[in-house]
Amino acid sequence: MRDIGLVGASFAGKSTLFTALTRAGSHGGQANVAVVPVPDPRLGVLTEMERSRKTVAAQVRFVDVPGGLSSAQSVAKLREVDALAVVVRCFGADATPAAELAGVRADLLLADLGVIESALEKATKKARGKPGVDVDALAAAKAALETETPLRDARLAAEHVAELRGIAPLSLKPEIVIANLEEGASVPVTLPDAVGVYAAIEAEVAEMDPEEARALLEEFGVTEPGLETVIAACYRALDLITFLTTGEDETRAWEVRKGATAPEAAGVIHSDLQRGFIRADVIAYDDLVAAGSMDAAKTTGKVRVEGKEYEVAEGDILNVRFAV
Repeated sequence: MRDIGLVGASFAGKSTLFTALTRAGSHGGQANVAVVPVPDPRLGVLTEMERSRKTVAAQVRFVDVPGGLSSAQSVAKLREVDALAVVVRCFGADATPAAELAGVRADLLLADLGVIESALEKATKKARGKPGVDVDALAAAKAALETETPLRDARLAAEHVAELRGIAPLSLKPEIVIANLEEGASVPVTLPDAVGVYAAIEAEVAEMDPEEARALLEEFGVTEPGLETVIAACYRALDLITFLTTGEDETRAWEVRKGATAPEAAGVIHSDLQRGFIRADVIAYDDLVAAGSMDAAKTTGKVRVEGKEYEVAEGDILNVRFAV
C-alpha cells in the first residue's frame, strides 16, 4: 500500500478533496488518514469467472495534514508519504492556478533546504575534514535547491539519492498536480500536466450509494470519478502496475513497480514465494476473459510458463510455483 500526501495552499479545497476521494469526514487540527480500495472492474469479472469466495482490491492511503507546510508536525508527516498530490484551486474569479502551484512548490523547496542545510552542517562536523558520501549527497542537494530545482529533477547520482532517502526530502518524492475544478470547467492550460477533479461536487455525494453517486455525477458531466483519476495519476507517478491472482479462494489485485520480475512480484504476495520461486504460470487478463475460464485458457495454450527473468506486465494473472 502506498501513502499519498495531499498538500496545497489555503482554501485550495484540500480537505474537501480528501472527503471526496475517501468518503471519510475531514477533521480540523489533526491529520486525516483514510485507506481506500483501488477501483478495478477486472476483479469483479475474475471473481465471477472463478467463483472466488473473497475479492481483495489493492489499496491506497490518503493523508491530509493540518496547517499545510506552515506546521513542522505536518511537514514531518508528509515526509513519511510515498508521493505528494498538490491541490490547486481552479474555482472562483480570483483563482491564479499557475501562481498558486509555483508558490506551493517554492514552499516545498524551502522546507527541504532547511533540513538539508542542517543535516549538511552536522555531517560536515562529524566528517572532520574527510567528507564521505553523505556530505557529498547533502552538498549536491543543497546546490540544487539553491537554484530552485526540485531534487527529483536534479539528476543526482544514484548513491546520493539513496543517501538522501533517509531524511525523505519532499521535493524528491513523485508529484502529481490536481486541479480542483468548479462545475463545467476544465483543467486550465496553465496546468498542462494536472488532472482535474470536481472536489466540491464529489464531496456532496460522498455518502451516497456508489452507483447512485456515479449516476448523479454523470448528470453534472463528471464521467470519471475523482478517485479513479487521482489513483491512476499516482500509479503513473510512482511507476506502478497491477497484477492479479485468482482462484476459488480469492481474487486479488497487487501493486508492483513497472519492470519488476516474476520473483519480485511473487515477493509482494509473500516473501516465501520469492525466496523459493521456481516459475510462474502467466496469462494476460484479456486472454483469460476471451477464453472464458482458466481451464479453457490452458487447453488453448494461452497460459505461459515464465521463469525468473520475466518482467510482469500490467494485467498479468500469476500463479506462482515455489518450494521452500
